[in-house]
Amino acid sequence: MNNGIFVLLGSNQGTPLNKLAMAASKIESGAGKILVRSSIYKTAAWGLTEQPDFYNQLLRIQSNYPADVLLKKFLKIEQAMGRERLQKWGPRVIDIDILFYGQEIWNTPELKIPHDGIAERRFALVPLTEIAGEWQHPVMKKTMTELLDQCEDRLAVTKCEL
Repeated sequence: MNNGIFVLLGSNQGTPLNKLAMAASKIESGAGKILVRSSIYKTAAWGLTEQPDFYNQLLRIQSNYPADVLLKKFLKIEQAMGRERLQKWGPRVIDIDILFYGQEIWNTPELKIPHDGIAERRFALVPLTEIAGEWQHPVMKKTMTELLDQCEDRLAVTKCEL
């Protein structure tokens, strides 16, 4: 049983807050137990900027599934929720990314764990720091707090008051 699985949810289409809640519910019913949820954060789009703001939430989950099986489960959830992969960094109904799977390192064409670019993405580091500031990146050997302090991404990440 791995309880160091960190999953980032993101949405900027339809009703994003509802989509985050729906994705979390589907994850809990078919992939793993949610141990901790971060606050929800609003951020301007990263990469492809001409689109609505994103809402993100980080989940720490516990699961018996290996990372590659979890990825397949998450892709099915995305598809069931209407996700279409039309454009890199484009708008999406839901995005479910495995950021960390314990201290495991995966580097296959389908799966990169730790997720590429965590250290350059404030929208991932802020919720990671909120719920796991002392978690150490298995490759960079720095905590999430240290990575956030060193992050050059200056996009505002605003906690949503719900």
